[in-house]
Amino acid sequence: MSDQPPLLYDVQDHIGVVTLNRPEAMNALNYALYGELEDTVRASDARVLIITGAGRVFCAGDDVKQILGGELPAPETARERSRATGGLTPAADALLHTDIPVIAAVNGPAVGWGMELALMADIRVASERATFGELFVLRGLCCDAPGLGRLAQLVGRERAAEWLFTGDVIDAQTAQQTGLVSRCVKHDALLPTAFEIAHKIAKNPPLAVQALKAGLRRTLDPDWRDTGRWAIEQITRLRGTHDSKEGVAAFLEKRAPTFTGS
Repeated sequence: MSDQPPLLYDVQDHIGVVTLNRPEAMNALNYALYGELEDTVRASDARVLIITGAGRVFCAGDDVKQILGGELPAPETARERSRATGGLTPAADALLHTDIPVIAAVNGPAVGWGMELALMADIRVASERATFGELFVLRGLCCDAPGLGRLAQLVGRERAAEWLFTGDVIDAQTAQQTGLVSRCVKHDALLPTAFEIAHKIAKNPPLAVQALKAGLRRTLDPDWRDTGRWAIEQITRLRGTHDSKEGVAAFLEKRAPTFTGS
């Protein structure tokens, strides 16, 4: 196992850079990384946040072995965090309610909760190497609140339904053409482009920027905690089904799943 921290945080010129730092696990989220992500966002006093991933992957979603496979039970601290947010994933609660603008610099695959993480950003810049996929249905699960509350806003209900129901993975060019990301750039230009946007925002009056973000949330967003509570109820129910267990087992065993509707 790596002795490196699961998340890196650095502030430069009022811009906070959050780097998911489990490259050996494709930056998959385990309980420690979820907690670090929530705490970093809540504690940040940056004017802009940039979120990216170490290595070649942005975020591969939940750590299948630890979280979906039940290798580790949820620690009490994780359960306490969830109770405090009414069931909404605590890291999502932090990101969805912060008044700090968030830019996702998507350096590679963003799938499962990794795509949810990208959806929670205000602005998404994608490397040409990025891919996106709401893979929850392939594990017999419902997506989290951002996939329900943001995806259709960005790409339209019909396209969102197709991606959610099929679990298809799309490339960066398709993501830009459909409005999922604002820019698709050469890989080496990804962070410079994200910083260029962040610097423009950071130079503006912070209170005005924060009010604008709060206004967007007030105008466009659902009740995130209510949506999140419903999503977690569905995920909890579905995790007990044969199909969800089969989806996880098939992934771990590198074979095609056989779903039965039970």
